[in-house]
Amino acid sequence: MWALLVLLTAVIVVLAVYRKFARTLDVSKQYGGPRALPILGNGLWFLNKTPVEMLQIVERLIAEYGTVFRFWQGPEFTVYVGDASMVENILTNRNLTDKSGEYKFLSDWLGDGLLLSKRQKWHARRKAITPAFHFKILEQFVEVFDRNASELVDVLSTYADSEAVFDVFPFVLLYTLDVICESAMGTSVKALRNADSEYVQAVKEAANISIRRMFDFIRRTPMFYLTPSYAKFRKNLKILHGYTDNVIISRRKQLEDGGQDNSRLEANDENEFGVKKREAFLDLLIKTKINDKVLANLEIREEVDTFMFEGHDTTTSAVAFTLYNLAKYPTVQQKAYEEVISVVGENSAKPVDLSHLHDLTYLDMVIKETLRLYPSVPLIGRRCVEEVTIDGKTIPAGANIIIGIYFMGRDPQYFENPLDFRPERFEGETSVEKFNPYKYVPFSAGPRNCIGQKFAINEMKSVISKLLRHYKFILPPNLEEPILMSELILKPERGIQLQIKRR
Repeated sequence: MWALLVLLTAVIVVLAVYRKFARTLDVSKQYGGPRALPILGNGLWFLNKTPVEMLQIVERLIAEYGTVFRFWQGPEFTVYVGDASMVENILTNRNLTDKSGEYKFLSDWLGDGLLLSKRQKWHARRKAITPAFHFKILEQFVEVFDRNASELVDVLSTYADSEAVFDVFPFVLLYTLDVICESAMGTSVKALRNADSEYVQAVKEAANISIRRMFDFIRRTPMFYLTPSYAKFRKNLKILHGYTDNVIISRRKQLEDGGQDNSRLEANDENEFGVKKREAFLDLLIKTKINDKVLANLEIREEVDTFMFEGHDTTTSAVAFTLYNLAKYPTVQQKAYEEVISVVGENSAKPVDLSHLHDLTYLDMVIKETLRLYPSVPLIGRRCVEEVTIDGKTIPAGANIIIGIYFMGRDPQYFENPLDFRPERFEGETSVEKFNPYKYVPFSAGPRNCIGQKFAINEMKSVISKLLRHYKFILPPNLEEPILMSELILKPERGIQLQIKRR
């Protein structure tokens, strides 16, 4: 009897899978795309490919099949979309808020935080966390940006004195890590002064391994757990989760023991874990309630780790590529510098405040134009939970949708002379954002847009304006264009090589 039930269940499951796959195969005929192998699909394309080659593969497919096509990641059906109208309908569709399958490889580190959570859980978390990004809350972080930017200025001073060529990317990374640790947890890891610390190295290695799993055909399978990379990954997660857990436990105990009147404490006072006695993102999470229940420590860790992950690599990419463009286009740099001086003043040591950042309108255009050409996240993904038809194209349930932010920003049908660097594209009423804004979505768009984009823009303006007040950025002679690679975050394969001179 039991054997019959098991057999019947197996038959039902097989038929259901076959029916679903048959429907996907039928729908796939609506799309152009490359030929695929049974089971493997187009997975062999991505096997042992470098992050540089990943971006080049997508570029070749667009050239051959246009702005909408399909391919197979093993048995997973995937639709690439670079059409602005279709992108708008995808990003504004509340039934398409789940992230695509690639993102699951971040879950060991980030858990079920805001980046990865789905539907009802995501909606509840987003609603609860949104007040933490109110401009009044963000205002207190401007001092954090400015103080750490001063540290970066000091660290880079040796290169100004020698006029040596150096890679600015790793220094910006350490700056953003300092900022995000202090903003998220209230802690000071002093990454700029202690780049080899256990925590800093764990962040770098965990991010690298997580992201490579998203695109490597073999590492996407359970075989990953048999590799040396997995052992290294576990070691790094133990360091990262342990650090965050200790800070959460310490801070929750402080608040439960009577809290702290932050207004009467010095900004630099610290407890035994290096926790700053100002209200950080962590403090707001500890006070947050969902359905009248406070968040558990694990839930708080998920959100803090998510903020850490999303808030340092992405900003590093944007700042580094902006510095590259300022060096490459001296007239743009001079105009940005003159604006900074007119807004902040001649005193290079003067801290900036939020009103200064709001008034840096030309620098804002420079950053936006940089993000058009070098979006920090070049490709984003959604997962289709239920079959949907968009702009006449059916997307089956279970399909992944990949949106090509990087390629849309360089598409001549959306931007005149797209490879020209022209910040004025974003000026006033003629701004490209005014006309079909979904062709330009560096922070995504719709209900699942980047919750921290105002935080990120303020941080970028703060550090770049500080650097411009101290240094002139110069492109070394005969330097080739950066070779770009996509590791979820857009990065230069060989860094950003620059020279600097004191103002």
